[in-house]
Amino acid sequence: MLRFGTAGLRGPLQEGPDGMNVATVTRATAGIVDWLRGRCLGGGAVVVGRDARHGSAEFATATAEIFAAAGFRVTLLPSPLPTPVVAYAVRELGAVAGVQITASHNPATDNGYKVYLDGGAQLIAPADTEIERCIEAVTEPVARTPVAAADDDAVRHYLHRVTELPMLIGGAGERAGIRIALSPLHGVGGALAVQALTAAGFTDIHVVDQQFEPDPDFPTVAFPNPEEPGATDLLLALAARVGADLAIALDPDADRCAVGIPLPDHTWRMLRGDETGVLLGDCTLRTARPGALVATTIVSSRLLSKLAPARGGRYAETLTGFKWLARAGDGLVYAYEEAIGHCVDPATVRDKDGISAAVLTADLVARLKAMDRTLGDELDDYAVEFGLHAGDQLSLRLASAEDAAAVVERLRGNPPDEIAGEPVKYTDQLQVRGRMRTDALIFEGGSSRLVVRPSGTEPKLKCYLEVVEPVASRADLAAARAAAQVRLSTLRDFCRTL
Repeated sequence: MLRFGTAGLRGPLQEGPDGMNVATVTRATAGIVDWLRGRCLGGGAVVVGRDARHGSAEFATATAEIFAAAGFRVTLLPSPLPTPVVAYAVRELGAVAGVQITASHNPATDNGYKVYLDGGAQLIAPADTEIERCIEAVTEPVARTPVAAADDDAVRHYLHRVTELPMLIGGAGERAGIRIALSPLHGVGGALAVQALTAAGFTDIHVVDQQFEPDPDFPTVAFPNPEEPGATDLLLALAARVGADLAIALDPDADRCAVGIPLPDHTWRMLRGDETGVLLGDCTLRTARPGALVATTIVSSRLLSKLAPARGGRYAETLTGFKWLARAGDGLVYAYEEAIGHCVDPATVRDKDGISAAVLTADLVARLKAMDRTLGDELDDYAVEFGLHAGDQLSLRLASAEDAAAVVERLRGNPPDEIAGEPVKYTDQLQVRGRMRTDALIFEGGSSRLVVRPSGTEPKLKCYLEVVEPVASRADLAAARAAAQVRLSTLRDFCRTL
């Protein structure tokens, strides 16, 4: 049967226990019911939401009706909505659990079942394995009771909070008018993102018409993931055509946000998640109280670890996934993962949230434009201050998740002591103590870093690359970038041999 991976279940739409179907959803919900009852949480509030994928409406209805029949107070959100709305509603309503039916950025043939626990954070071990055992024990027929859809109060309250963020986090100061190009990649975030940006004062918004309405077949993209090659081509073409200041792509359930910027030669490029991450981290720390905590993961750039103390903040590092980042420590004000996930308001949404990240990014661009500066200028300043941190990610698709794990196991058995001509130290994350154990290998040189791990959601081997080049002044940036690209190319070549 499907196993709990990143925050819940995810798999192909097909019959049988290894597929996403009503029977799988029924067993999963019944198992969670039993698990909650075993912790004296029976009868508590539960939030159920969904995206617009094939099967999502049917799966959400079944989930809500099973919880209701078991005596829980169910809030069934009224329409296809972004995942962060569910995370928000769980926290706002004091719910004991929440379920969002979504496969996020997976192909159109997949769906999933994402679980939040009390407080609105994703489930972690041992809850995942305990729930699996409860699911396996479900043998009796499962009762269902009809549930009426709730009103849109949770959505309105979420929007109100998001539109406050520019003043709460960005602070007071002059803003210039900016033009935004936006695509939700056929997902459920388009309308809500436009509402949030407009309410926050950004009214000059141009959308990619071909990708704006939810469409479970994702007809214009090979993979509905802003990180995939070609996925943002229509967005960047629109941004160039209308002379935008900022391009924003959301993934289908709008919990992730990709940012595109114009270059001096009037071409456009998408920022890497690490670049957006340090920009928003710096933005947050500049208005946060001294000693505030920012966090990222073991596969992300090391730049935030240097910037945080320079801005009077603290830095923490966790395993991949927001189930860990949301629990990074007391005083957390911002967390990100390199896969374009940003948590800019952890006091309210303890998960990545593409819409709030889009609003805060737009506010940052508007404040910089008022000073005749850009996001690119900020990144250049970081390079001079902390060294040029250039990174990349290489994903190698394999036939199965087992194949990806086998590659890592072979590398673990024979780790290199030199990569791309630089001696490296080797850390096996399965051997470290405490909660930082995971199936990942880290190779660190004097000015380079490589992390290799199997994907937790897809049959992929993931390689995370970073090199650091010293930069004495802005005049040295071009040479540093060229040198960094040469070194990254060598690292990529090594990864392809794996």
